Amino acid sequence: MAELRHSASMGSRASSSPVKRDEDAVPLVSGRDADAEDERRDREKDKPLFFLRDKEQQSKIFFSFVSLCLLTALVCLPAVWKRLNAPYLCTKEGIVLRCPWVKEPPSLWENPYSATTSWKPCAERRKSGISDLPPENETTGYVFIHAEGGLNQQRIAIINAVAVAKIMNATLILPVLKQDQIWKDQTKFEDIFDVDYFIDYLKDDVHIVRDIPDWFADKTELFTSIRRTVKNIPKYASAQFYTDNVLPRIKEKKIMALKPFVDRLGYDNVPPEINRLRCRVNYHALKFLPEIEQMADQLASRMRNRTGSSNPYMALHLRFEKGMVGLSFCDFVGTREEKAMMAAYRQKEWPRRYKNGSHLWQLALQKRKEGRCPLEPGEVAVILRAMGYPKETQIYVASGQVYGGQNRMAPLRNMFPNLVTKEELASKEELDHFRKHVTSLAALDFLVCLKSDVFVMTHGGNFAKLIIGARRYLGHQQKSIKPDKGVMSKSFGDPYMGWAPFVEDVVVTHQTRTGLPEETFPNYDLWENPLTPCMCKT
Repeated sequence: MAELRHSASMGSRASSSPVKRDEDAVPLVSGRDADAEDERRDREKDKPLFFLRDKEQQSKIFFSFVSLCLLTALVCLPAVWKRLNAPYLCTKEGIVLRCPWVKEPPSLWENPYSATTSWKPCAERRKSGISDLPPENETTGYVFIHAEGGLNQQRIAIINAVAVAKIMNATLILPVLKQDQIWKDQTKFEDIFDVDYFIDYLKDDVHIVRDIPDWFADKTELFTSIRRTVKNIPKYASAQFYTDNVLPRIKEKKIMALKPFVDRLGYDNVPPEINRLRCRVNYHALKFLPEIEQMADQLASRMRNRTGSSNPYMALHLRFEKGMVGLSFCDFVGTREEKAMMAAYRQKEWPRRYKNGSHLWQLALQKRKEGRCPLEPGEVAVILRAMGYPKETQIYVASGQVYGGQNRMAPLRNMFPNLVTKEELASKEELDHFRKHVTSLAALDFLVCLKSDVFVMTHGGNFAKLIIGARRYLGHQQKSIKPDKGVMSKSFGDPYMGWAPFVEDVVVTHQTRTGLPEETFPNYDLWENPLTPCMCKT
């Protein structure tokens, strides 16, 4: 190309030659200039696209690049936002902690507001004040029960007794709290609950009398006579069962004792108004004595002000007593000596289940996979830290004597040193009044857990169910964390899982296990989920 231009500039060819046509297309230049022009064009071929002289092409490429960047940003925005809102973790001396300069997200201490405003409690006292009950002497007869077990088992028995009396249009004799064989505690109804309030609140629903009628001569007969006792009531019996099988005997004898009596009334085959009555008894009529309520208020206040400023607090129901560990037949972290002693304890207490012990290892593995084993204190600590709760979290522990003592509690206390019990919050003199009855101490634990900002259960049981149900009934706003022990057992059992994947597993698994509204279903547990029968859409 350079040689052709040079020949044209020297006039060695005719104007009609191909070179002439080049001359028309390209301005005449000197030989040196032609060589420079050719080199410049060659260099432009090798330049990046951004250096092209074509302005329009540059603009198109620029806008394409900007569009690609914006599209990438939009795709990554959710992940970035999640990361910004996730707990920031720092490492100090090998322990993962929340960074002190990052404020805790509100979601640690309360459920989303939008999820807690759609339902309200609606099982309260009848506003009309008009009773449709017949006079006491015109009811079908008298019903008497022994409320057995611990405080919360007794509570459920009392609630069901009111409901059964209503079903049969009978008069309820104030239940007797039977001496518990484990706690060895003899407590009367009036030692725990406000009797006057209980009777007055339910006066439009059921007739309730304080004692066995005077016309019934031998009162001890109700405790001992088979003729005066209805036994073998099926667990979770329907309302129709009482109408068909129990009511005729009450009409005949006029007064009958029902035992055993705890979970002897179902949820599904019961009229909605009876289930609402059970909620009315549970959440409104059954009030603890004023002195118990006042002491619980003091304990809750001390929990929130332990650091000199107002702080939220967590209540932890730690079920790892010797009896619970033994009854679960689950394996646990411990020495050979501890496990041998536990095996001997199980063989003594539950010989039929223990047999020769050869089948228990496989049973323990299966139960852990199914999430039927109580969480150990160390496991609870790791789960709470993964959820984002910092080392400074104030924790109230409600539990009996933890199996393994301080050694078993050490991992939990090391990760959460601000951990106390009622014995550490109150003086000996303050608690002495309540030590007369073990159920009074259990009532204090119940109320402090109920008032907490976050409640965490570690195993099933009536205590946890009643707490979670009451917090839901109060509006679902207070968090009630129910760990998924089945999923957690898989994570704990994975030796290759790192901390970051474990945190993700914990957070994702428990996003919906915080006491949010849950749809009820057949055979649901009314005490844990009072939604449909006892709450109304706003």
